[in-house]
Amino acid sequence: MVKIREKRLRQKPDWLKIQLPNTGDYKWMHNTIRDNELHTICTSGKCPNAAECWAAGTATFMILGDICTRACKFCNVKTGKPDPADIKEPLRIARSIEIMKLKHAVITSVDRDDLEDGGAEIWAATIRKTKELNPNTSMEVLIPDFNGLHHLIQQVMDAQPEVISHNLETVRRLTPVIRTKAKYDLSIKVLKYIADGGMVAKSGIMLGLGETEEEVFETMDDLLAAGVTVMTIGQYLQPTQNHLPVSEYVTPEQFEKYKQVGLEKGFKYVESGPLVRSSYHAEQHINALNQQ
Repeated sequence: MVKIREKRLRQKPDWLKIQLPNTGDYKWMHNTIRDNELHTICTSGKCPNAAECWAAGTATFMILGDICTRACKFCNVKTGKPDPADIKEPLRIARSIEIMKLKHAVITSVDRDDLEDGGAEIWAATIRKTKELNPNTSMEVLIPDFNGLHHLIQQVMDAQPEVISHNLETVRRLTPVIRTKAKYDLSIKVLKYIADGGMVAKSGIMLGLGETEEEVFETMDDLLAAGVTVMTIGQYLQPTQNHLPVSEYVTPEQFEKYKQVGLEKGFKYVESGPLVRSSYHAEQHINALNQQ
């Protein structure tokens, strides 16, 4: 029985299959990224929503290198000893956003536990330089936990991005299984600090790792209690055979149920669907600012 189940899970259901569009917006953005040698998560991560986001004038960038000091079992980012932080990176990111003519930018990073400040200085400089060169571009930042150190999180908050996101990734019970150094309660405390500081706080989880419906509802309650107003819920997909296998392909109907329950519980926005990723419809989440 187990072997049959594993064989079936190797075949993605139809709702996870996409076809990249052949639109002018998609071609222009793809060519701009290629011709200017820009680095986006949209392309390097082969995001299924890249075309839709680009059409909306949104893209996601990763700063502080591409080597993470942690080795979470769901993530395909390289792990090891990172290169030194690049003080020229903030200007490079800001110029990339300018070249791409973005209406909204999402910035994320690897974990940099090797740095005394966890990369907070580069984070803050990137936000400020982006705002300087792109005053009409709104911004969401998807930050690491900075080991829960308030003075480091505050550096990011002081730079005043419109939305600050930090992902729980999964439910409490599964956190030790799929995350390495990160802790569920620490992430909740990080989000609470962000929300208590008057910022729009956002978080996301993946489904299909063995969580139960009740555990998802409990996670929603924990996030709401911390002051989180925006939540994303998407399907976990196994990056390689060395990563955790998919336990379940959650149906679109179940994702819709989670969306409705989340809204009823009190979230301002819930993006929930098989192909949803952290930055999906990110440009719309800024409206949460006007609804608090």
